[in-house]
Amino acid sequence: MVESSRRKICVVVNSRANYGRIKAVMHEIQRRPTLELQILVGASALLSRFGDLVEIMRADGLEPTETVHTIIEGENPTTMAKSTGLAIIELSSMFGNIKPDIVVTVADRFETLATAVAASYMNIGLAHTQGGEVTGSIDESVRHAVTKLAHLHFPASKQAAEFVKRMGEPEDTVFMTGCPALDVVAGLDLSWPSDLLSLESGVGAELDPEAPYLLVLQHPVTTEFGDGERQITETIEAVSRIGMQAVWLWPNIDAGSDDVAKGLRKYREQNTPNWLRLFKNFPPEEYARLLRYASCVVGNTSSSLREGAFLGSPVVNIGSRQSGREHAENVIHAGYNRDDIEKAIRAQLSHGRYSPDYIFGDGNAAPKIVDVLEKAKINVQKRLSYVQDT
Repeated sequence: MVESSRRKICVVVNSRANYGRIKAVMHEIQRRPTLELQILVGASALLSRFGDLVEIMRADGLEPTETVHTIIEGENPTTMAKSTGLAIIELSSMFGNIKPDIVVTVADRFETLATAVAASYMNIGLAHTQGGEVTGSIDESVRHAVTKLAHLHFPASKQAAEFVKRMGEPEDTVFMTGCPALDVVAGLDLSWPSDLLSLESGVGAELDPEAPYLLVLQHPVTTEFGDGERQITETIEAVSRIGMQAVWLWPNIDAGSDDVAKGLRKYREQNTPNWLRLFKNFPPEEYARLLRYASCVVGNTSSSLREGAFLGSPVVNIGSRQSGREHAENVIHAGYNRDDIEKAIRAQLSHGRYSPDYIFGDGNAAPKIVDVLEKAKINVQKRLSYVQDT
């Protein structure tokens, strides 16, 4: 590692979910005089149809060092693979230009894998958050591949930390810090702003900010490519039966996104529902408030299991995308069947809010992570922890 007056920490932000889960860490890096924050923003974070994330970051006092355009449109398995390859090429050039000491990558997306490959092949220390978790989809494979490339690990739960160690990672590189997404929630005034649902963003029916609502976010499942429209149609039909207004976020850019979006557009155009409004994105703070006050969170996003546990939000998790992921008592699972989904939503509406659960941390992860980033000695030569030198 090249020594300098300040250790350069490069955080790669590739999606709206990435940003919410690493924002607190970036602010903590900014506060440390011994560290220099570098921010690379790329992939779907730069696409307007997912919201203007760069402007949100600037409003939060976080200025991108560089932007990296790496997405090949199409939202199918081939374009995901090609986008990963393009991201490796572009990120390698960026890392060569800005010369970070440590690169931070988040969770389990294809852009995360590209970041990990580029950094590790360039002998740059790689720090990984949210490793060791178990889920469905291609994310399950990507997350563990990144673990094997990373030099510092910041798992969000005790179980995840144990799984990282069982993958052969040395104990002195594994730091169970909790999830930094919860830092945003823990430090937030969660009182309900009366104009949150009357913003000019979004399309569809006008929502009543004083009335109960469902929060819905369902992404495509890459290992079930081609079935997205049927899956989202089952969810739409179930939600429509509930008779409650819905705040619905567009799906992410994974393979199958077009199918999910097509199902949403077709339903809206053919039915003109007076209960549905679609949104591109919310800043992390506004999204946290939506989670907090939702009568039920419906879909397959990990935020409902992670931040939802911390907030005690009732959740209906649909399908296999989060299969096997740790969760608290606030979650009911349902298959891709409108009757099952409706039954689960009604059960959660009857139950109401849950007690907070701190399975993914207490909202104080960022200082713990940055303490390690500030002082850790990194050996880029990795080895299985249970293999002895001879």
